[in-house]
Amino acid sequence: MPITLLIGTTKGAFLATNSGDRSAWELSGPHCDGWSINHMAGDPETGTIWAGGGGDWFGAGVWKSTDSGATWTLTKLCKGQMDDWAANDADFAAMIGWTDTPPPFSDDFTQIWSLAHTFGTLYAGAKPACLLKSTDMGQTWTKVEGLTNHPSAESWEGGAAGLTLHSIVPDPANPKKLWVGISAAGVFATEDEGQTWERRNRLSNAEACAHHDHPAAPRDGETGHCVHNMVRAPGDSDILYQQNHHGVWRSSDGGRSWDDINEGLPSTFGFPIRVHPRDPDTIWTLPLNGDMAGRYPPDAAAAVWRSRDGGQSWEDMREGLPQKNCFFTVLRQGMAGDTQDPAGLYFGTNSGSVFATRDEGDSWSEVAAHLPTVLSVEVMETA
Repeated sequence: MPITLLIGTTKGAFLATNSGDRSAWELSGPHCDGWSINHMAGDPETGTIWAGGGGDWFGAGVWKSTDSGATWTLTKLCKGQMDDWAANDADFAAMIGWTDTPPPFSDDFTQIWSLAHTFGTLYAGAKPACLLKSTDMGQTWTKVEGLTNHPSAESWEGGAAGLTLHSIVPDPANPKKLWVGISAAGVFATEDEGQTWERRNRLSNAEACAHHDHPAAPRDGETGHCVHNMVRAPGDSDILYQQNHHGVWRSSDGGRSWDDINEGLPSTFGFPIRVHPRDPDTIWTLPLNGDMAGRYPPDAAAAVWRSRDGGQSWEDMREGLPQKNCFFTVLRQGMAGDTQDPAGLYFGTNSGSVFATRDEGDSWSEVAAHLPTVLSVEVMETA
């Protein structure tokens, strides 16, 4: 089964393709005219690829390719500084091919941070946090007002990267169910296709869980609101995992309560988390040494940590990863997995490398190097 790694970076999108044996990869890019691409998504049935990003200069938008990345078109959603320049400089406007058609959301947000395609609907999370949806493959968009108007919205506070909606987690069996993660507001869930949303941050046993002075840590009976990444386990039991600013957490009830599963890990701080495509108890994370300690692997030695029992115990996987002078960071959307047997796992670093495993983490190899800062990695498998 052919596999394409969708790699978002600070200098455009890159694609790494493989025929299916996962041993050799061909890289193409940068795509998307040098935009900072925060996240990508693909539709295996049609081969369509989307890339979301932007920033203060470009504004916010979603790029789309229907020919395996050979060509791309942009749906601009919000304006940026370049639009203001072009509006006042005809020569500059002509140089960049600018038109005065206003984007649909004016300057409501500055970037697209996350994408998810499910049941024919494409969702996008933005900064500042809001959720968008498209039912025509990304041509037109509307806001999911039920989340925008949530009663808690005025209390949402941005993390270090701002107020971002970065995790969009569908239920593959139910189009009405969706979870999102917002930094720093926590986990929200809908069971009616976004009409209403419930905030789901409750600790399973608040009295037994440690509370900390850090503002992102658990307190007042809730998990830390600064979610870094969230995934749903396979099956129909609504098991969720999250890595947040202060630990790894598991929910067995769709986020209505969360259990601390940090014991055995070298640090409570990290960004990505992944779950096995078939086993709900197998998860991977990549701990970093701490929020204020540099945000690199503990002891400057890289390791992906794996649990086979839902976080009750952990083992470090180091073979093939740098064990000396390793100071990279793996960001919140920088780890992805395929559905092969054994499962493959991929992660990208802010030093421009992409590492891969074909044996569920036992051994690793570097499959791309010298890229720009990698912001996200996703996998598209086609027939």
